[in-house]
Amino acid sequence: MTVAKRVRLAMIGGGSGAFIGEVHRIAARMDNRFELVAGVFNADPVRGRASAAAIGIDQGRVYENEMAMFAAEARRDDGAEAVVIVTPNHLHGAAAMAALDAGFHVICEKPMTATFAEAEALAAHVRRSGKIFVLTHTYTGYPMIRQARAMVAAGEIGTLRRVQAEYAQDWLAEPLEHRGVPGAVWRTDPAKAGLGGAIGDIGTHAFNLAGFVTGEQPTHLLADLTSFVAGRRLDDDAGILLRYASGAKGSIWVSQIAVGNGNNLSLRVYGTRGGLEWRQEAPEELWFTPLGAPKQLLRRNGAGVVDAARATSRVPSGHPEGYLEAFANLYREAADAILAARTGSFDLRALPNAEDGLRGLALITACLRSSEDGCWVAI
Repeated sequence: MTVAKRVRLAMIGGGSGAFIGEVHRIAARMDNRFELVAGVFNADPVRGRASAAAIGIDQGRVYENEMAMFAAEARRDDGAEAVVIVTPNHLHGAAAMAALDAGFHVICEKPMTATFAEAEALAAHVRRSGKIFVLTHTYTGYPMIRQARAMVAAGEIGTLRRVQAEYAQDWLAEPLEHRGVPGAVWRTDPAKAGLGGAIGDIGTHAFNLAGFVTGEQPTHLLADLTSFVAGRRLDDDAGILLRYASGAKGSIWVSQIAVGNGNNLSLRVYGTRGGLEWRQEAPEELWFTPLGAPKQLLRRNGAGVVDAARATSRVPSGHPEGYLEAFANLYREAADAILAARTGSFDLRALPNAEDGLRGLALITACLRSSEDGCWVAI
């Protein structure tokens, strides 16, 4: 693959010690579709330069802030074409707006912004810009999630009746924010994370995955948000009931204090003709149960798997693929869209985008209202 087929990428955030920044860099490199050329890797310029040196970025293209980077890179013939934003939530909106204004495509961590008003403004800005905006809802990149989506769309489970999504972790079961653990500090701070704790951090993933697979979005919810850890300012556990316009019902449970859970995301979808079950910790397996028939196990790249799922697999069945490959699938598809945009047209296909980001903030806002008032609310 020649350099002309690679997208020049700049990064905001993601310096040394930032887990998600390195995940993005690995995902961008996996298919050789991106070249990381510039960045603002830390709010502290000294630490930012050290982070850049550690990953081989030209020190002349390490900037003190994003506005300086946008201006300098826009002037270069070999300047960045796209910007990836991997900062805490409260910085997403302004950075994305400025990047779009400067003519860059944007790849952004979720949730898209810290507030619903910011999300509305950013989604409208994306529509006007003509630029690509990708929101990294990682789990939509798994091959067997693409399989489930295709099966639901083909009517293999019939009319949707019930959606169950769960995302359980235990890493915040103790007050790590009081011990200065960086990821815990900003995720539990409303000024940096926004008003949603677990619902913003992992609830938006569960919500997005349910909509991605079923093709349906709920219209109303009833939420119960709890902060179990004493002194914690944001929710660390949430139970949410959902109602759909079609008559289907659903529920989401998310928790970051569920002891014994690592990254236990699961989705169960039931219709009039069958059901589907998937777990992120066993991502290569999708269980399908047709009504009145034995349960069937579908495996990545195995028998019965559709082309849409095979297209996101890299190795034969039995050679495990997982989280990094799913993340890389989003980057590969983003690269396809950005390269197509060089000639004026692009197709986001199944990629999560600004409209998904807006729905995520609508979920958080509705959950807060519902939990406070103890009633069903419209999303």
